[in-house]
Amino acid sequence: MGSKWKFSTAEGARRKLSLCLLASLSVCFCVCGAEDSAMENIVTEKKAEESHRQDSADLLIFILLLTLTILTIWLFKHRRFRFLHETGLAMIYGLLVGVVLRYGIHVPRDINNVTLSCHVNSSPATLLVNVSGKFYEYTLKGEISANEVSDVQDNEMLRKVTFDPEVFFNILLPPIIFHAGYSLKRRHFFRNMGSILAFAFVGTVVSCFIIGLLMYGCVMLMKQIGQLGGDFFFTDCLFFGAIVSATDPVTVLAIFNELQVDFDLYALLFGESVLNDAVAVVLSSSIVAYQPEGDNSHTFEAMAVLKSFGIFLGVFSGSFALGLRVSLTCPHVTKFTKLRDFQLLETALFFLMSWSTFLLAEACGFTGVVAVLFCGITQAHYTYNNLSPESQDRTKQLFELLNFLAENFIFSYMGLTLFTFQNHVFNPMFIVGAFLAVFLGRAANIYPLSFLLNLGRRNKISSNFQHMMMFAGLRGAMTFALSIRDTATYARQMMFSTTLLVVFFTVWICGGGTTQMLSCQRIRVGVDTDQDSSIGPDGIERRSTKQESAWLFRLWYNFDHNYLKPILTHSGPPLTATLPACCGPLARCLTSPQAYENEGQLKDDDSDLILNDGNISLTYGDITVSTDATGTRTSGQPVGGINSDEALDRELTFGDHELVIRGTRLVLPMDDSEPPLPRDPRHHREL
Repeated sequence: MGSKWKFSTAEGARRKLSLCLLASLSVCFCVCGAEDSAMENIVTEKKAEESHRQDSADLLIFILLLTLTILTIWLFKHRRFRFLHETGLAMIYGLLVGVVLRYGIHVPRDINNVTLSCHVNSSPATLLVNVSGKFYEYTLKGEISANEVSDVQDNEMLRKVTFDPEVFFNILLPPIIFHAGYSLKRRHFFRNMGSILAFAFVGTVVSCFIIGLLMYGCVMLMKQIGQLGGDFFFTDCLFFGAIVSATDPVTVLAIFNELQVDFDLYALLFGESVLNDAVAVVLSSSIVAYQPEGDNSHTFEAMAVLKSFGIFLGVFSGSFALGLRVSLTCPHVTKFTKLRDFQLLETALFFLMSWSTFLLAEACGFTGVVAVLFCGITQAHYTYNNLSPESQDRTKQLFELLNFLAENFIFSYMGLTLFTFQNHVFNPMFIVGAFLAVFLGRAANIYPLSFLLNLGRRNKISSNFQHMMMFAGLRGAMTFALSIRDTATYARQMMFSTTLLVVFFTVWICGGGTTQMLSCQRIRVGVDTDQDSSIGPDGIERRSTKQESAWLFRLWYNFDHNYLKPILTHSGPPLTATLPACCGPLARCLTSPQAYENEGQLKDDDSDLILNDGNISLTYGDITVSTDATGTRTSGQPVGGINSDEALDRELTFGDHELVIRGTRLVLPMDDSEPPLPRDPRHHREL
């Protein structure tokens, strides 16, 4: 018994000792694991802090670029230098910074980077890696060529200053496009509406196909001589034609505005550039959507072409309707609420609803560019009249500021990407062919359409105007944004690299030579845009005539003035004066109290937009004033001292012939039979 008890005691001691050792080892392992975890967290935090500093430094680069651009712009304006616009200057600064980042700064190689090889069929967007039982998630950043594997850190730095293309579409483009519609001079725009629509729609499509066909021939020639390093199909050529058909003559228009160039030329160029951006976006998406049946997706098929054409019409009309719907909601909100008493809230609501139009259209599968463009035009026509004076000034200045910053940011980023983008494909033959195709496509847009339009225009598009429009076909922000949106294939990479060179050339050469081109073509400058006179081909100055306004827009103006403006805004005649008596309750419900308060001082800023053929008549209250086709004026009951035709004639003697009746302005243009006004050398001089 005694020996057995001793044996049991010894066995128990050994077990206790083993348990103690196991417990000690477990504690050691836990402490070591905790220390390893703590060290790993410290390393992760340091990397996150370094990444934050790098991101801040990258953004600081762009802020300094914009600051330097603004200071140089001031110097140029102070010295009256016009040979280089601010956008071209921003591109030069971007190029210089890109050279420094590409060749002057090298990041030390991180010894912790590990390169492993594994065979997969495709590149997954997300990769899970098992490291000692712990799973880590890695995201795809892009392809790296075999000779750049050792320079991963430099590639990472260059990649950080390369923005996601969606940043351009969702953040930078909306204020640019909205400002174009919001600042549109509707008076001259509507007077040249037919020509603007022809250049923007027909001209853009013609230019797209001309460029696409010429580039396809160039690509076939490159393939024959062995200079094509990848697939390049006819649809790719058409896509290239669509994106480079989007004109952006911001440089030329800025000089036009500064020199006060002839308003018809300004309206034609500005209107075309505003609308053809929208057309180019929808056209490019329709080309991408081209998908014939069968295995070969690049063969010609009539049904697929018709389907793409239907997509073009559907996307454009849907985007237009969506932008119109959202923009008509805003005037109702501002009209029937007291937001005008809180100017900050009023401006914030206007800004957010305008920007949301772009995002809503993109989310619904439409094109935000079209939606936000027509939203800006409609907001300026209706909502602007409901805003308080402070909010009117704020919205103008806000979108002007955003447009200025966004445009200069994009142009400086263009210069930067020439050196920081890592997948450039520069092919000399393709580049030369692209420049030639762009030139011929622009010529096929301007000259034939101008000839056809002159057959029906009273105020002809003169040859010097046509040459100036040909010269002013600059490419800019929209072309760049469309080309950088997809650079996954060899064809898209070559298109992007070539597009950059096209933009650089047109901005620097064509934009810088605008003043010299105006002088060479003897185009008048110093023109007062409030004057309705223009110089005809015979050199005689004439006023705008009644026949120059399309009948469709005359009908729209009458409907808009009598019904839409009173419904959506505080301006225009009260609905109780325009709707039938049976609609009295509805008219009183939809007419705001401010409309009755402003009854004696109503303004209609667009009364000089639409000029009627034949008789012009305005009935307001108990007063009727009209003119017939011969220019004879008649009036109903006399108002405010106008007791005879002689007194009325004195009101219509000179200028725009305005008749003011209880605050409502009616423009009564005279016939061509009247003698022309004497030319004022202060307002009509040649450069």
